[in-house]
Amino acid sequence: MNFLPTSLLRAPGARHPLAWAALLCLAGTAPQAWAQAAASLPEVTVSASGLQLGASEMTQPVTVLEGDALVRQREATLGETLEGEPGISASHFGAGASRPIIRGMDGARVRVLSDGSELQDASTVSPDHAVTTEPLLARQIEVLRGPAALVYGAGAVGGVVNVLDDKVPTAIPDKGYESSAELRAGSAARETAGALSLTGGAGNVAVHVEAAGRDGGDYRVGSGWAGGGRVPGSFNRGESGSVGLSWIGSRGYLGLAVTRQNARYGLPGHNHGFEGCHAHGDHLHCGSHDGDDHGHDHGDMAQAGSVPVVDLRSERMDIRGELRDPFAGFSALRLRAGVTDYRHDEVEDGAIATTFRNKAHDLRVELQHQPIAGLRGLIGVQSSRRKFSAVGEEAYIQPTLTRKWGLFVLEEYRLGDWHGDWRLEGALRHDRQQAELQDGTAQRSHNGTSASLGARWRFAPGYSAGASLTRASRAPTAEELYARGLHLATATYERGDASLRAESSRNIDLGLHKTSGDTTFDLSLYRNRIRNYIYGRTLDELDGLQLLQYSQADATFTGAEGRVRQQLTRRLGVTLWGDSVRARLAGGAMLPRIAPARIGVRMDANWQSWEGQVEWVQVARQNRVAQLESPTPGYGLLHLGLAYNGQTTSGMPWQVYLKARNLTNRLAYAHTSFIKDAAPLAGRNITLGARVSF
Repeated sequence: MNFLPTSLLRAPGARHPLAWAALLCLAGTAPQAWAQAAASLPEVTVSASGLQLGASEMTQPVTVLEGDALVRQREATLGETLEGEPGISASHFGAGASRPIIRGMDGARVRVLSDGSELQDASTVSPDHAVTTEPLLARQIEVLRGPAALVYGAGAVGGVVNVLDDKVPTAIPDKGYESSAELRAGSAARETAGALSLTGGAGNVAVHVEAAGRDGGDYRVGSGWAGGGRVPGSFNRGESGSVGLSWIGSRGYLGLAVTRQNARYGLPGHNHGFEGCHAHGDHLHCGSHDGDDHGHDHGDMAQAGSVPVVDLRSERMDIRGELRDPFAGFSALRLRAGVTDYRHDEVEDGAIATTFRNKAHDLRVELQHQPIAGLRGLIGVQSSRRKFSAVGEEAYIQPTLTRKWGLFVLEEYRLGDWHGDWRLEGALRHDRQQAELQDGTAQRSHNGTSASLGARWRFAPGYSAGASLTRASRAPTAEELYARGLHLATATYERGDASLRAESSRNIDLGLHKTSGDTTFDLSLYRNRIRNYIYGRTLDELDGLQLLQYSQADATFTGAEGRVRQQLTRRLGVTLWGDSVRARLAGGAMLPRIAPARIGVRMDANWQSWEGQVEWVQVARQNRVAQLESPTPGYGLLHLGLAYNGQTTSGMPWQVYLKARNLTNRLAYAHTSFIKDAAPLAGRNITLGARVSF
C-alpha cells in the first residue's frame, strides 16, 4: 500500500542505504501459513480503553509506550516524547513547551489525561504554554487516535493521551518497598535531569514519594542557521514532586496524591516590535493612527527587550479509587478526581508582564456492569469547572468560567466461531457546556450527542482487521468564543466569535494488524469530515503579525499511518514506519501548520546484555500551505541508541544507555510550529543516562 506522497519518495536521502532495508521489510509482509506456530508479542493492558482491554483488542488505533521503549523515547516534554510515533507530531515552542498533535489536530482536540483525569493546565490555550506532566515520572503512556474514545470527552476529535504514573499506590509492594532512580545528561542544551521514586507500605496503607528535576540551557541547532549556533531564550528548567497515600484492601483501593510543579523556560521569537499593534475592523494597525506606519517593518525592534520567560507553578491534588464487586450486577466502581491551581507569569525585562491563572476541578465516576445477554460495558458521569483568567499586557483572553457535564455508556459484544473471532463495540455520550465571561456580560451554552461503533475481527491466528465509525460533537472553547487581543508569543492578534456553533465530525477508521510471527504490522487509513470546523482565519498580515479571526467552515482530514517490523535473525530486526495527513477546507484551501509526510527505517539488535537501534527519519517538504503561510523544506535525521542491562550481586536491575539524535547535525524546521524560523529543531544531541530499580 503506497500511502506516502511522491514528494517524500523523491526527497533527498530517500535513496539512503537504509531504504533498502525498508524494501526487505516490506517484502517480508506476505502472510505465512496460518497454522505455523509463532510467538506472540506480549499483551499490554490499555487503561484508557475503559474495559481494561489489551492493545490487540482495541477497535481504534492505539500506541502504548512502556519499559525500555519509553526510556528510549522519553524527552523533556510530552510532545517531543511522542512525536516519533506514526500519526503523532509536536507543536514545538522552544524547549519548554511542546504538545502532541495527533493526525493534524492539536489544542483542545487532543485530550491529555493523568491516569484518566484531565490535566487542567493552560496548554490548550496556546502552544507556548507547557503541559504539566513530567515524562521522567511516567510509567506508561497510551495514545488513542481518532474520536472513538468518547468515554473521555466528545471534544477529543484528534485523540487521547493518557499518562500513567505511580502517584497513588494501588498495591502494597511485595517486599514492603520498591524504588527507582534515573540520571541523564544531554549535550545540545547542556541539560542535566534526574528522577527518584519510592513506594513503601505495610498492612493496608501505602505511601509513595517521587521527585524530578531538570536544568537545560539554550539548545544548539543544526549547522548553517543564520541565527547563530544556539536559539536565544530556549532554556528549560524545572522540578516536580509528589506525595501520595492509599488505603488498600482485598477489593480495591482509595488514595490521594498532592503534586507541585515549578518550571521556568524561555519564549524564543518574541517580537517586541508588535507591542501597541491593534485591529481596525479587519485590518491591523501599528503605531500612530495617521496610517503612516502601516507597512513599516517592525522586525528591527524584536531585540528591543530581552527574551520573555515563563515562570510556572502548578499545584494539583488527585483522588483515585477502585472498588471491585461493589454491589450485585456490577464488577467495578472507579473514581478519578482532580483539583488544580495553575499559574504562570510571563516575565519581560525582570517584570511580570502577563499572568495566566487556571483554577479547575474535575470528577469522573465509572460503573462497570456484569455481562448482560452477552454485553459487557460501563456507564459513567463526568463534570468539570474551569475558571481561567489572563491579566496584564498580553491579556488577549478575557476571564472566563467554563462548566462541563457529560454522561456516557460503553458496551462490547464478542462473537466466536463465525469466520474468526469478533469484538463489537459501541459508545454513546451526551455533553453540555456552559462558557461565560466572569463579568457576566456574555454566556453561551452548547449541547452535543456523540456515538461510535467499532469492530475488531481476528480472521486468522495473529491477524486482525478493525473498523470504527464515529459521529462526535465538539463545543467551542472559551478562548475561541471570547479571545480579543495581541498575542506576541505567536505573533498574532486573535479575535473570538461568541456566535460559534458546535463542530460535528464524522470519522471512519480502517486498520489491518498482525501481532505474531517474524513479521508484524499495524496499518491504518482514516477520513474525518468536520462540519463547522473552528479555525483561526487570517484576515490581515503586517510584517509577520497576523490578524486571526476564529471562524467556521467544513473541513476534511484524510491520512494514513503504519508500521511494519521484520525479524531478520534471532538478534536483528528492521522496522519501516510512516505517516501522511492532508487537511483542507471545503473550498480547497489548506489548513495551517499541518505536519508533512514522514518515513522512517529503524534497525534494532540485541546481544547478551546489549541492545541497540539505528534509525533514519526522512521528513518531506511541506508545500501544501495555508494563505500567508510559508513552505518548510524537508530534511533527514539519523538517530542512534545503545543500552547495557545488568544486575548487582543482590539481583538489583540497572541500565546504562546512550542516545544520539540528529547525529549528522542537520538544520531542520518544524512546520507545525508558530516560531519555526526563530527556533529550529535541536542539532546533534548526545544523551547519556543510567537508571536503577531496587
